[in-house]
Amino acid sequence: MPSFEVLYQAAALCLTYPDDDFHARLPLLREAAPQLREFTDHAAVTPPEELAAHYVEVFDLRNRHSLYLTWWSDGDTRRRGMSLVRFKELYREHGLEFAGEELPDFLPAVLEFTSRTGNTDLLLEHQECLEQLRSRLTDFGTPYASVLGAVCATLPTARTGKRP
Repeated sequence: MPSFEVLYQAAALCLTYPDDDFHARLPLLREAAPQLREFTDHAAVTPPEELAAHYVEVFDLRNRHSLYLTWWSDGDTRRRGMSLVRFKELYREHGLEFAGEELPDFLPAVLEFTSRTGNTDLLLEHQECLEQLRSRLTDFGTPYASVLGAVCATLPTARTGKRP
């Protein structure tokens, strides 16, 4: 099985708000994860303020592009709270304490967890959600779709159950 840890970590960084740290890491991201080149090339030539405004437009103003995985599976229901607890418990089982500003189901946090532990359970469990998000981002015409495409390409196909 190929190792996708670097890709998952790079994708996590690409899917967070593009602040100064993101721009400082961009050359490294471009080299470390060629699968993300479509997005990183776009980010490299887009003015920082424009990239930040686009991120807000895509992810903060539209639930249809939610980066919170339990939103896709549970919506705004009580069941979502239990799902979030399960994410935290899985992190703890792997010696990680979730203390981020975001919820534990935030896709960049899940990608970082997967990168650090090699445990793909959360990605596989939410694979359909990831595909829906990828499809909606593609339809919206945002370069962020290529980041989701690269992540989805590492997961087994529904037909074969085998990884690429």
